[in-house]
Amino acid sequence: MKLNLLALFFFCTGFLFAQQTEFVDFKNANVSVTFLPELKTVSGQILYKLDILKSKDSIFLDAINMKFSQVTLNGSFVEFKNDSKRLWVKYQFKKGKTYELAFQYEAQPKKALYFIDWDYEDGNKQIWTQGQGKYTSNWLPSIDDMNDKIEFDLIITFNKDFEVISNGKLTDKQVNDSTITWHYDMQKPMASYLVALAIGKYDKQIEYSKSNIPLEMYYYPEDSLKFEPTYRHTKQMFDFLEEEIGVPYPWQNYKQIPVKDFLYAGMENTSATIFSDAFVVNDTAFVDKNYVNVNAHELAHQWFGDLVTETSGTHHWLQEGFATYYALLAERDVFGDNYYYWRLYEYLQELDMQDKSGGSTALLDPKSSSTTFYKKGAWVLHLLREQVGDEVFRKAVQNYLKIYAFTNVETENFIIEVKKTSKQDLSNFVKLWLENKDLNYNLMLESLKQSVFIQEYLMVDCELYTSKCKAYLNSGISDEAKAKVIEQIPNQITTDNFKSPVKVRQAIATSISIIPERLKQDYESLLQDESYVTIEAALMNLWRNFPQERFKYLNQTKGIIGFHDKNVRILWLTLALITDNFEPEKKSEYFRELTDYTSPKYSFDVRQNAFMYLKQIQACNKTCKDNLKEGTKHHNWQFSKFSKSMLEAINPN
Repeated sequence: MKLNLLALFFFCTGFLFAQQTEFVDFKNANVSVTFLPELKTVSGQILYKLDILKSKDSIFLDAINMKFSQVTLNGSFVEFKNDSKRLWVKYQFKKGKTYELAFQYEAQPKKALYFIDWDYEDGNKQIWTQGQGKYTSNWLPSIDDMNDKIEFDLIITFNKDFEVISNGKLTDKQVNDSTITWHYDMQKPMASYLVALAIGKYDKQIEYSKSNIPLEMYYYPEDSLKFEPTYRHTKQMFDFLEEEIGVPYPWQNYKQIPVKDFLYAGMENTSATIFSDAFVVNDTAFVDKNYVNVNAHELAHQWFGDLVTETSGTHHWLQEGFATYYALLAERDVFGDNYYYWRLYEYLQELDMQDKSGGSTALLDPKSSSTTFYKKGAWVLHLLREQVGDEVFRKAVQNYLKIYAFTNVETENFIIEVKKTSKQDLSNFVKLWLENKDLNYNLMLESLKQSVFIQEYLMVDCELYTSKCKAYLNSGISDEAKAKVIEQIPNQITTDNFKSPVKVRQAIATSISIIPERLKQDYESLLQDESYVTIEAALMNLWRNFPQERFKYLNQTKGIIGFHDKNVRILWLTLALITDNFEPEKKSEYFRELTDYTSPKYSFDVRQNAFMYLKQIQACNKTCKDNLKEGTKHHNWQFSKFSKSMLEAINPN
């Protein structure tokens, strides 16, 4: 009977007081953890310091499927309950008192902490976290509610052959027999979803910002030649954002760590951004797919999201809209005004497509899409700045960040600061751009037309003005406008157009389906282009158009790998396999290589490419199918979904 009553007590308490921030404030967490990667487990001990704001007879920590022992309060064992979702501690907590809650725990997380390649001898062995949207409480007893900010200090013990990176400053490295114990110190509080950990084989380089903040940039030892193009413009963007925002970078240092098979492009963990190693690029790849925008976006989050954090999803644009907008400003400083307006134009087209499909929502709708929160959010800040002016906008943002530093905010908090600074009534602006679900496309387009570059692009309409468009190709208009012309009237391309910059040549490569004999030699030059997008498209197109010269094209592109997903190499292998009489003695070797790329030892983008081409040539054998089945259990839901869909297509029964 006693056990039943205790269970009922904890159930009722959890039901009635799911939001406990008004009763208790967790202040500090001293975390000491170890990992057994072969078993995919984490274990540790934690000491939490907490203040009681109102007298209470229980408190909780979010903790998913964990085992607890040695639970003490101020050094004495205390009554607790573990319901697989939370650790409940029963005690007569007194208002105004500070307590120390300590315990040991063990977990085998299903998400938020990922063990990569520990099942493969030659794999890229890693451990990394992703707290946003997945909840840190899957691997670390913490608080899912982002309104309770905590200063986390992590001590991690792990195999001495690996680097261990976490939030804050590395204050000590204790070398043991076979392990190293890494001590990381945070000086300021953050929401639990921003706690980060990355373990792997890394080298690093350090630069210092103008304000002397260490910028630690990690890379795989084998990628030393890709370091510069991957992290290109990092220091410039950091210095720009500090100056533009007008509030000093709020943390001790800034680290960036690439990882395999990450769930997103990047994640703005406090002082320690983790990003997908798909953005680790060489000089050629930089042209088409680089880390610059993701780099700037996650850096901007260190202020917008980490320093000031939304109270709830209703105000998610305060994080994603701001990070998207300030990333654009940083890129504008690097690439110029035309780039800035071009990206805004692209965002507008994406928003317009969403609107036409019936998916347009208000910015303050918590169920809005990422497109709305990110792209429309950035647009709203662009329009607000136009309305109030640069100086007023900057001052309002500074005030907003200083007043609400290390706390949580709602949209009204920001709007009030803009009202105060601008002395304008913003009620109509809020209704039109924040509360209204309509896109207001024409108003946004009018804003863009302040750019001569955009005006020039918009005037290109080859359906109405074919003769004028032909002249555009040899004029001084922008590369984007020329690319638009080529896409609309590819039959007007001349030899001179192949001497244009990369964007124009790329448009030529992707727009011509039937290559005229008069352009054959020029088109063949695209196989040596400084763009993997161009090379891939040109190889495929030439192979189709001129079957008698397939050997020549395959020999010219034999050693090209392409992007991180091996786009050119995987296409090359596929074409080599289906080209009659091309190196017949190596067909089996090429097939093994292509099939091997479906293996879990490769990143999911490589595997997905290989799967698709094997399916196209109807060559997905047992090894391929087994790897596809493994893919259905992958932690990346998009790749898992792809694998399930393809497996069903191959085996419809």
